[in-house]
Amino acid sequence: MSGIQCCENPPALSSISGTGHVEEIGGLKCYVSGPSESNLGVLLASDVYGYEAPNLRKIADKAAAAGFYAVVPDLIHGDPYNPNNAERPLPVWIKDHGTDKGFEDAKLVTEAMRSKGIVSVGAAGFCWGAKVVTELAKSAYIEAAVLLHPSFVTLEDIHAVKAPIAILGAEIDKLSPPELVKQFDEALQAKSDVDAFVKIFPGVSHGWTVRYKEDNEAAIKCADEAHKDLLNWFAKHVVNE
Repeated sequence: MSGIQCCENPPALSSISGTGHVEEIGGLKCYVSGPSESNLGVLLASDVYGYEAPNLRKIADKAAAAGFYAVVPDLIHGDPYNPNNAERPLPVWIKDHGTDKGFEDAKLVTEAMRSKGIVSVGAAGFCWGAKVVTELAKSAYIEAAVLLHPSFVTLEDIHAVKAPIAILGAEIDKLSPPELVKQFDEALQAKSDVDAFVKIFPGVSHGWTVRYKEDNEAAIKCADEAHKDLLNWFAKHVVNE
């Protein structure tokens, strides 16, 4: 795994960012935003920097503004990756935070969301979280999935996906390069029973949707476009039956 690209532009983490609040759902701390009376839910699975990343919470707030009950669970249990800790490089951190454990935790959160009255759940995953969401999409846990600059996702995973899935890739990405994303697209086009949308954003790097810099207008514009694609996908598939 290319630790350098995966961890570019680390966010300034803050537990008080966003317009929502933190509560426990499914045994995990979660940032929650949106109308509690909504029966349409969205789960956002973070990258290695975790659920306190301000830009990630802004995406949850956007989903909330679109009418979804948005939940960002702390799938890494208060232990975000710290690029300044030379004694714990990314491969070591990953061993402590496998996506398999993230998947098990995410299942608990989706189940808890449904127990609150949510009838349809979409899940979006960023980098590390994209693998978690892919596992959800291989089962009946969610109604729709969005992967944004995914890490660890394989062609075999894509072949096994059952839920409608959108994949938003970056032109400059060593973790899921355009060649691999195009293979994902070809595999999904061959699955007539799964609705799919695949898009590669030109001129952007891995992590661009959540780790853009606030003073970079071009980066913000590209991130906003991806966020709109995410919300459009959920508007299409996360619906009342």
